Amino acid sequence: MNNFETFSQLHQNPTPLILGNIWDVKSAQIFEANGYQAIGVSSQALSNAMGYQDGENLPFEVLLQLAKRVVEVVNIPFSVDMEGGYSRTIEGIITNIDKLHDAGVVGINLEDTIAGDTRYLQPVEDFQKTLSAVANHISRNNLKLFLNIRTDGFLLGLPSALPETLIRVKSYENAGASGVFVPCITHSDDIKAVVNATGLPVNVMCMPALPDFEALASLGVKRVSMGPFLFNKAYDNVSRLAAAVISDKNFLSIL
Repeated sequence: MNNFETFSQLHQNPTPLILGNIWDVKSAQIFEANGYQAIGVSSQALSNAMGYQDGENLPFEVLLQLAKRVVEVVNIPFSVDMEGGYSRTIEGIITNIDKLHDAGVVGINLEDTIAGDTRYLQPVEDFQKTLSAVANHISRNNLKLFLNIRTDGFLLGLPSALPETLIRVKSYENAGASGVFVPCITHSDDIKAVVNATGLPVNVMCMPALPDFEALASLGVKRVSMGPFLFNKAYDNVSRLAAAVISDKNFLSIL
């Protein structure tokens, strides 16, 4: 199987795909060396690593150059978080998707919110129109891309997060998504309701209250992302070590 076929198959197994979320080439290599079966960009981690706030403030060309280099040096399937597509037009989003596909990426994430001073959900009909155009372009041109669609009702903390999510995942399935991603969902009953609402693989994200992998498998989850949490933990450790060098007046803490 090629990497696209492998990546698609990893969403059909009894146990969830645990996705290693990268922020640079070295982190991609570390995940591969430690036996991860696939990797994906964490938009927040990459943006912060490059000195930008999350929310499409990172120049798309930086994301594209990272994608090209990761594909050159890593052998496992690689997916890219495109946030809202790095464009506010369907044509612009499709152009960016083509560039990532040509770089060798086998999966993309698109989200149904628009980032800005405040993040807000696009009307479901508007986003479904965008998604349909993207899915049709992928199908018509036989692009080997897994189209993972993120819906942000739980991330935004909406009082109606579950019913809103159930409407949206079905809409996105009908529009041609390959999978659905529901970050910040944690309660087992909510997760099970989302899984039951769609025939697509459901992706959840690392959160303090998220059930363990065995429990997620029993709920029918097919993919688990770690988001920016490993990145944050790594740099918390870097900060402690950097402070120790100054306070200890030697390098023993990093040797």
